[in-house]
Amino acid sequence: MDKSQQMKSYQQGPTEGNPRQTEAWALSQAALKMTHARDGGDMEELASAVRLNWRLWTIFQSDLLAQDCPLPDDIRGNVISLAAFVDKQTLAFMGDKDAQKVDVLININREIAMGMYQQPQSETTTQQDAEAQDEAPTINLADLEA
Repeated sequence: MDKSQQMKSYQQGPTEGNPRQTEAWALSQAALKMTHARDGGDMEELASAVRLNWRLWTIFQSDLLAQDCPLPDDIRGNVISLAAFVDKQTLAFMGDKDAQKVDVLININREIAMGMYQQPQSETTTQQDAEAQDEAPTINLADLEA
């Protein structure tokens, strides 16, 4: 997917019934909210955006720790480690409100989202894999904002 197609996907939202694209879109939107708040210099808005991102990553952690998680163990372990790093960076930011500490969170979200958008699903996806993806919950950022 080229950059102009990616920008259109970010703006129009995910395709219904595609959990992978929904997660990529949610990561992209959280990165955009943090970027906008950081660039605007509003520390309250930035803290709110970082908390939203943290909630999103908490959902990912919960799904990854579920016994019925369909991801292979090695990928699952890597993403859990990344989520723990996101937790650590989030707490570091919340402790001293240094806007530069948000850059790493923005970059992580962008990189993971880009990979999720670009990596097509294998043509050899099994019926069980397809069913597991259909059962994955969708994420709506508006539901996370409180």
